[in-house]
Amino acid sequence: MPTIQTERLLLSELTPDDAGFILQLLNEPSFLDNIGDRGVRDLDGAVRYILDGPVNSYARYGHGLLRVSLRDSGEPIGMCGLLKRDTLPDADLGYAFLPRHWSRGYAIESGTAVLRHAREVLALPRVLGLVDPANQPSIKVLERLGLRFERELRMGEEDLHVFTTEAAA
Repeated sequence: MPTIQTERLLLSELTPDDAGFILQLLNEPSFLDNIGDRGVRDLDGAVRYILDGPVNSYARYGHGLLRVSLRDSGEPIGMCGLLKRDTLPDADLGYAFLPRHWSRGYAIESGTAVLRHAREVLALPRVLGLVDPANQPSIKVLERLGLRFERELRMGEEDLHVFTTEAAA
């Protein structure tokens, strides 16, 4: 999968070399509260997360979560990409950023690039966005990206709102 460039960001495949960054991101209180505990507690766990999740997804679906880095410095600031869940018919947009990089437009910038890639390169007819109904900042991001509320969904123990780029056929 090629690196996606925006004005300020580089989006590229995660590799085991990103384990330190992933360990930090997945253990941020905001990640744990809004996305969930992935059980990653050390570098070995972060490598397993990268290999079993994003790297497996690249091979299986041609897309997955991507490392988002600042173009100027190369500093990793978050991840954004497409997830394919066996329980849903369409891929969904996922994103998470280190809190010190919030409110700078990075989620919109990277999300716009991922959605364009999904449409123009992957030819996906629609992309979903799953969000906790209480996570208003994330709902605003999805709405700014052009996704519309479609329905509520119970996934495991969670009630989620499903947003979509297009209405279901």
